[in-house]
Amino acid sequence: MTVTSVLKGCVAAVGLALTAGAALAEYPEKPVNFIVPWPPGDLEDVLTRMIAEDFQEEYGVAAAVVNKPGGGGGPFPGAIEVANAPADGYTVGSFVIGVPVMGHQIDIPPLTPEKFDPLGIFLTYPFVIATSGDAPYSSMEELAAHAQENDVVLGHFGDVLTPTQVTKAYAKSAGFEWGADAAFDALDCNTLASGDADVINTTLQLILPCLDDVRVLVSITDSRIPLVPDAPTIGELNPDLDIALWNGLFVTKDTPQDVRDKIVAVAQKTVMSDRAQAVAAETGALVYWQDADTSTARVANDIETMARISTALE
Repeated sequence: MTVTSVLKGCVAAVGLALTAGAALAEYPEKPVNFIVPWPPGDLEDVLTRMIAEDFQEEYGVAAAVVNKPGGGGGPFPGAIEVANAPADGYTVGSFVIGVPVMGHQIDIPPLTPEKFDPLGIFLTYPFVIATSGDAPYSSMEELAAHAQENDVVLGHFGDVLTPTQVTKAYAKSAGFEWGADAAFDALDCNTLASGDADVINTTLQLILPCLDDVRVLVSITDSRIPLVPDAPTIGELNPDLDIALWNGLFVTKDTPQDVRDKIVAVAQKTVMSDRAQAVAAETGALVYWQDADTSTARVANDIETMARISTALE
């Protein structure tokens, strides 16, 4: 055997060893990105950053939140990035309801057919329908009666948003029409105080500074908001409209189960931590962990609910 043959054999052996080592490498072995398809600063961003921080501490690899805003009603460029990434758990989506429920139904080819599986849903935004404290109605039923004879102006964040669709569908089911409606960049205490809108569809944290001077008529959430426990959920008033604006972690469908389990182990612990629950207490958000199976069923149910709402609004 020549020296050259021996060297070739050694090189081949080393190559096989390296290949075997790579194949056996455990996740995660390189940086992980959590993609948020919205600008930084809102609740989903804050909580996803907590998850990324804990992921980094738990596994010793860099983990970062990457904000990819654009297309509130589609095409969701952040979601497209997750859909196009390898199914290896190194690109994780932190998505609101619109991405997995509507993304594959509104002609966004990279998201069609359905691309994502939920790891878990962890946040319900504290959307509410609110009015001034001196309004001549104190419930949605009283609002419906009042609006049948008076023009009531609705303020919202955009017609395509789930809470806006729910608000308009409720009006139709209750037998009244909004006198007018408009999208606002901000919906807070000043909106009601100025009279720019009579009723606003907004998040509770935006009206917390004047909560004593406003009346929350209903919450568009899964369960009642602890900060306004007397306000019923929309599902209590009309079960056909029982839906909420939520956020969860998603991966592409071929992502290995052991990889999913490692992400879930951290995320579940994070959202139930004291600092995450403090966010809930301060803002009225509902922060929890809903496992993959329950989340999958929830997405399917929400698709059916949105279909009913769309039909009702035709």
